[in-house]
Amino acid sequence: MPSGTLLYAQSGGVTAVINATAAGVIETARARKVKVLAARNGILGALREDLIDTSRESAAAIRALAHTPGGAFGSCRVKLKSLEQDRARYERLLDVFRAHDVRWFLYNGGNDSADTALKVSQLAAEFGYPLTCVGVPKTVDNDLAVTDCCPGFGSAAKYTAVSVRECALDVAAMADTSTKVFVYEAMGRHAGWLAAAAGLAGQGVDDAPHLILFPERPYDEADFFAKVKATVERVGYCVVVASEGIQTADGRFVADAGGGKDSFGHTQLGGVASFLAGRVKDSLGYKVHWALPDYLQRSARHLASKTDLEQAQAVGRKAVEYALKSMNSVMPVIVRSSDSPYRWKIEAAPLSKVANHEKKMPAGFIRKDGYGITAAARRYLEPLIRGEAPPPYGRDGIPKYVTLKNVAVRKKLTPLET
Repeated sequence: MPSGTLLYAQSGGVTAVINATAAGVIETARARKVKVLAARNGILGALREDLIDTSRESAAAIRALAHTPGGAFGSCRVKLKSLEQDRARYERLLDVFRAHDVRWFLYNGGNDSADTALKVSQLAAEFGYPLTCVGVPKTVDNDLAVTDCCPGFGSAAKYTAVSVRECALDVAAMADTSTKVFVYEAMGRHAGWLAAAAGLAGQGVDDAPHLILFPERPYDEADFFAKVKATVERVGYCVVVASEGIQTADGRFVADAGGGKDSFGHTQLGGVASFLAGRVKDSLGYKVHWALPDYLQRSARHLASKTDLEQAQAVGRKAVEYALKSMNSVMPVIVRSSDSPYRWKIEAAPLSKVANHEKKMPAGFIRKDGYGITAAARRYLEPLIRGEAPPPYGRDGIPKYVTLKNVAVRKKLTPLET
């Protein structure tokens, strides 16, 4: 039996299937007789020595994580700086690891989390502490490098495609006497993967969404207005999907919420749909409706992709296997071996090739006019939203999600000075 404790933490925005990854981690570790602690609220829990004893949870509760959205142990948007700038906090992490005999650290998140896991592994090596760090992929933005796709994206993509399809049917029914333009806002700061997924809602040239605005293409208001007007005149209505991160040619975000920057240095976005709707109404005179699904995109477990669920579980299981094999500073990534039939596998990739690298939409995935997806994008995206994996429902008609006990272990260190 391996000696030591495994610490698991969740980071950044959660997804419909991140808890499925957690279940994969805990169940795999339990099968190997390895104790699993979870950091409450991500890296903050590790710094505060606020650790959860997952052995206090039943096997049934851990299984139920696979169909429960959110982050069962809490997450946070906290980014540690360089080893030099944030050395005291990194050394605090090592103190906590030593105190609880943590020999394996699994950090489930995106680019910044991969960077943190890499830095923690480097500091542990410097101090000669036997620690294996594994990054575990997660993000609805699908912007992690190396991996073919990110767990969490497929379900958010499915929600986006289905929602746009259903909204388009509503608009079509009302277009003669009411709404002419509908604007749907998709998550995506610098990469338009979720906006692209909306393209799966239709097949033909006149199927919704008629126009997709990608952050990879500069936003040209005059050209956009012309495309909207032409679509309404041809089809009778126009459905627009806009990524929250679209920018003008000079690099200014079209939707800057004015909320400053978060701890990751990201500008607070939100409101591009309402902005575009107002501009279209004022300039073209059409009746416009808009939607900001926001958290709904990443929390909609009831509409999860079966492919996404299976991949989320698989990276969790592999992360434990890699950790127990002392495969340090790696991440289990998804490798696609075939589009049709869709086949994939999990392989190890160095964290150094993932951390702080951003995967944007390939030019070949965006239509030449800049307002839609290509056949190549459809071949890539379609398998990721396939299959249904509904949660169990109660007699009240509500999904039966689980809430863990999250019992904390006894602290052994002096409190962290903040």
